[in-house]
Amino acid sequence: MADQFVWGWILSSLLALVALFGMAVRKPRRDGISRRSECVKSVAAVSGECRSDNGGADVIIVGAGVAGAALAHTLGKDGRRVHVIERELTEPDRIVGELLQPGGYLKLLELGLEDCVEEIDAQRVFGYALFKDGKHTRLSYPLEKFQSDVSGRSFHNGRFIQRMRKKAVSLPNVRLEQGTVTTLLEEKGTIKGVQYKTKDGKELTAFAPLTVVCDGCFSNLRRSLCNPKVDVPSCFVGLVLENCQLPYANHGHVVLADPSPILLYPISSTEVRCLVDVPGQKVPSIASGEMADYLKTVVAPQVPPELYDSFIAAVDKGSIRTMPNRSMPAAPYPTPGALLMGDAFNMRHPLTGGGMTVALSDIVVLRDLLRPLRDLSDAPTLCRYLESFYTLRKPVASTINTLAGALYKVFCASPDQARKEMRQACFDYLSLGGVFSTGPVSLLSGLNPRPLSLVLHFFAVAIYGVGRLLLPFPSPKRIWVGARLISGASGIIFPIIKAEGVRQMFFPVTVPAYYRAPPVKYEQD
Repeated sequence: MADQFVWGWILSSLLALVALFGMAVRKPRRDGISRRSECVKSVAAVSGECRSDNGGADVIIVGAGVAGAALAHTLGKDGRRVHVIERELTEPDRIVGELLQPGGYLKLLELGLEDCVEEIDAQRVFGYALFKDGKHTRLSYPLEKFQSDVSGRSFHNGRFIQRMRKKAVSLPNVRLEQGTVTTLLEEKGTIKGVQYKTKDGKELTAFAPLTVVCDGCFSNLRRSLCNPKVDVPSCFVGLVLENCQLPYANHGHVVLADPSPILLYPISSTEVRCLVDVPGQKVPSIASGEMADYLKTVVAPQVPPELYDSFIAAVDKGSIRTMPNRSMPAAPYPTPGALLMGDAFNMRHPLTGGGMTVALSDIVVLRDLLRPLRDLSDAPTLCRYLESFYTLRKPVASTINTLAGALYKVFCASPDQARKEMRQACFDYLSLGGVFSTGPVSLLSGLNPRPLSLVLHFFAVAIYGVGRLLLPFPSPKRIWVGARLISGASGIIFPIIKAEGVRQMFFPVTVPAYYRAPPVKYEQD
């Protein structure tokens, strides 16, 4: 068996490298600067309208969710004058964005925001438990090298966001205002600011050298700044299970159910979030009772027995929520005066809970890029300089994005025998322990943002599955299934890698912007 794994690693490496070198390098789109949607308006067109007194802000941030609030605090702490415009300042109530991976918590520490997970009854998370066909295994985060408080955190999303907003506005140079941004204001190809409507319906404009759009997955501004290709592979149906004990305390639980996974994790000391994945964009009707029937007859028998009664009680209570799961590769148009961040910029299937980790990592990258600059007013020069942001963010973002998309496809049930074997091989591979579990979990948790390591582990799973088929005695049928397993694995991961950008993921040092220095006229003395 040991020889099989060694040869598996060698073969998977060769397969990955051959395929990667053979794929066409995606060229960045640059035609978007001249293609503006209805969300962009000329500055001259609004010259007669009211203007807000934003105190000569350096940066306007559209949206005060996780990304917007964290960015506002980060830039404010660096001395920038920040104007944040958020459509709704009451506490959000969402069923996603509730699990922060250890890699994301490390970014919170780096940004000085770790106290935002305090006083909200957040729960520490130390790993995952995986369930399939009555069997289960525990996968622990490799946290031995970190200080004792480093772990995952799970919580109510709204409580976390409110803490972040409070932290941001505690800085005197950060202004948080309720309003809905309707358009970006443009002058000669450069975004100069925004037009927005206040809570009382007043139309105002605000101007700043840099506008950062992070208004979430429902963004109405992203089309003017990127080429959005949003895929909705499934929907989450959310429930809250009360006063129950998970089989593994302080762990996320993933049930490889039919037709697709079920997630469970604590969000407070008395509540467990349950997310049932339903493939496709249409879910059973909640109003007609079809959803409750589906949850009781199809889903409930597949949850861990310890949680069955609490699951049924949650269904009977009727507080059932749904949320489309969106996936969108980052495909930005480098635009002078503007930048996209958060879910407005890049989304992945929320199965692995990596969204907040990607957003916080992006903020660290942007903070470090902006620190050498005193003045942001030369928008074209700043835009060329900030193109390096899209490359520097790739190790973390592309690893988490690719893993989320690949795992979701592997974890979903399928009538195809090759896909069944891949799913079983993944469960058995992770159950082996040692490097076979810590490697993939460190990728999932954001602790090891190395795309090549992801590809190696993915194909190691495929080779392991082929080995299970061929040993001890191969047959023509088993050989055929094994060949389709390898082909299917390639068909899962390589399109995701292509969408992420092969060159940026694996060969970032070949991208000219990787080495771009700050504009000379703005360098510190």
